[in-house]
Amino acid sequence: MFVTRENIHPVVLKLATTTCVVALLPISMGALVTTLQAGMAFADWPSSDGHNMLLYPWFRDFAANPDKFTEHGHRLAGMLIGFVSVCLAVSSYVFERRWVKWFTTAILLAVIAQGALGGARVLLDRQLLAMLHSITGAAFFSLCVGFRLMCSSKWCVWRTQRDDRVNPLFASLIALTPVIISTQYVLGGVLRHFHTMLDEHIAGALIVSLCGSLAAIGLIRSQNLLLRKSGLMMIVALMLQVALGAGSFVTKFGLQQIGYVAVSGSLSQTVTCSMHTVVGMFLLSSSVVGATSLAVLFRGGCLAGLQNELPTVRNRRTVA
Repeated sequence: MFVTRENIHPVVLKLATTTCVVALLPISMGALVTTLQAGMAFADWPSSDGHNMLLYPWFRDFAANPDKFTEHGHRLAGMLIGFVSVCLAVSSYVFERRWVKWFTTAILLAVIAQGALGGARVLLDRQLLAMLHSITGAAFFSLCVGFRLMCSSKWCVWRTQRDDRVNPLFASLIALTPVIISTQYVLGGVLRHFHTMLDEHIAGALIVSLCGSLAAIGLIRSQNLLLRKSGLMMIVALMLQVALGAGSFVTKFGLQQIGYVAVSGSLSQTVTCSMHTVVGMFLLSSSVVGATSLAVLFRGGCLAGLQNELPTVRNRRTVA
């Protein structure tokens, strides 16, 4: 299942990279749609005001109707990632073996499900579906990143590098962090879509900051290059996310201590809140990569710090 780049056809490899990059378009546009509350700019789907989606006069709305311009841009971006996913799946069935086909099929089915969920959100006009659409979008991006990582020319080397510094405590934190971040992502979705649970989201941010920092430290101090890279990506995303979270709070609620008054719909508020959602997705994907890599290394017997500890734990249980 674990291959090197030489075993992956160049067309599949390039399309896997393209899928990760293009996936950022509908996700970013979707975050902007939520910030602007433009999810119901059109009451119909898959058409837009009765027009074929590709024939709708999109640029006409750039200045006249920003909500429709943003929402239709999100729809077009969704069509684009759908097209790229089809190309990825078809190329894998032409050039690759079974495990690659499974992954690309999963990516394609996830895109179809995302499109259907987005359409149902419009046709049923349900904020809950909009929130789920955002959460599953983050999960989809993590799937794309994980697949591209496994196609890397260095994957075979990374998965065989041994490490004896990751102990059971750090391993538990690394495995738990994606769950904690996912929970926080859901709380953020509730706040953005239903305008409630602000205190819970702030408390969750503190927990994510603590657990995420400790997990990142555990990854960075590892001897395995893949784990170190995952830790660095996680700590950078975490710092950006904390800064953007603070910025989102200030631009949305103001800060009396410095005399700053929040202006609803301001450019700073729109950009900061939207970026906060997108970077949260990067934080989630980096934690998923770290936890998945740890599981792969453990299964391959490369984590001496865990393999040496577990027999001791089992022996103690047996004696007891």
